[in-house]
Amino acid sequence: MKELELKYGCNPNQKPSRLFMEEGELPVTVLGGKPGYINFCDALNAWQLVRELKEATGLPAAASFKHVSPAGAAVGLPLDEIERQIYFVAPDEELTPLAAAYIRARGADRLCSYGDWAALSDVCDAATARYLKLEVSDGVIAPGYTDEALAILKTKKKGNYNVVQIDPDYVPAPIERRHIFGVVFEQGHNFLKIDEEMLRNIVTESKDLPESAKRDMIVALITLKYTQSNSVCYVKNGQAIGVGAGQQSRIHCTRLAGTKADNWWLRHHPKVLALPFVDGIRRPDRDNAIDVYLSDESEDVLAEGAWQRVFTTRPEPITAQEKRVWIARMTGVTVGSDAFFPFGDNVERARKSGVRYIVQPGGSIRDDNVIETCNKYGITMCFTGIRLFHH
Repeated sequence: MKELELKYGCNPNQKPSRLFMEEGELPVTVLGGKPGYINFCDALNAWQLVRELKEATGLPAAASFKHVSPAGAAVGLPLDEIERQIYFVAPDEELTPLAAAYIRARGADRLCSYGDWAALSDVCDAATARYLKLEVSDGVIAPGYTDEALAILKTKKKGNYNVVQIDPDYVPAPIERRHIFGVVFEQGHNFLKIDEEMLRNIVTESKDLPESAKRDMIVALITLKYTQSNSVCYVKNGQAIGVGAGQQSRIHCTRLAGTKADNWWLRHHPKVLALPFVDGIRRPDRDNAIDVYLSDESEDVLAEGAWQRVFTTRPEPITAQEKRVWIARMTGVTVGSDAFFPFGDNVERARKSGVRYIVQPGGSIRDDNVIETCNKYGITMCFTGIRLFHH
């Protein structure tokens, strides 16, 4: 198949719309549903991310995309007891590494992952499909599906869930083109390979860089490669826990991603784990309630007449002081940036979210200030010399 007609483009008024190949066959096959223009933008970016994560780490990988940037990405490491609680996975539920990867990718920012597009590096198995079926999701892309997994996914959305299979051997043309306002842009495809060789230039006094931090740096860099720039990514234990995308200022990226990382960590707080939800609450309603409970507008869910819709008893608020104390306990976090940190303020903000390792291109006229700030806090920083802008 060389062409696939789409319902419309980015917006309903943008017609006609299609997906097509100038040469050869389309590398994708639609097995269910009718994906749209933005769906395929998400799917093709997300697929590249998880394919490269798998190649770089050797672990199954998954991503949760919204509006052509990842809300989360992760490799398939096992979930511990607390992670099962915060991602609402039963203690005795058997999970494959691929299922764990998607649960962790979705769990980074469950609010932003609402209505996501999922990407899987490996053939989708039944365990992963069962979890996908539970979530509000627009679709999934994978190199294949077991018969059982496909049967499960075909029951989602009354059979209209978008399921796309991609040829894992597909390699794009070396030159890519796009049209903006009738003008043709042309550039070489970004075939840059991200691996541990990029992490050799440690520029700080601290040279401590364990294998787990190297893995997390690679997860951060590959995630950034497919995130709308400017972008910053916080990673812990093979999982992106905060992504700041598309901001005009680097410090705003760092703050946005840091706030998301803080919220991810706050979900581990005993008060959050003990929230007494009513039986049968919908997953999105539960996620929204947690987000509001942790925000400065917590009264919106704790006020009389509001809490009864969500909780069996009114929970005790979590105070600003309790949040500060809990966030201060987070450590071992890695942060990556798609371009250089121009000022030390980015490091100052990052370390408040437990950042111990930083990877960035370097090349700012103020590199010495950024390095000095890292040295102040004993942070290890690598310069890659490679920018990762993506638009």
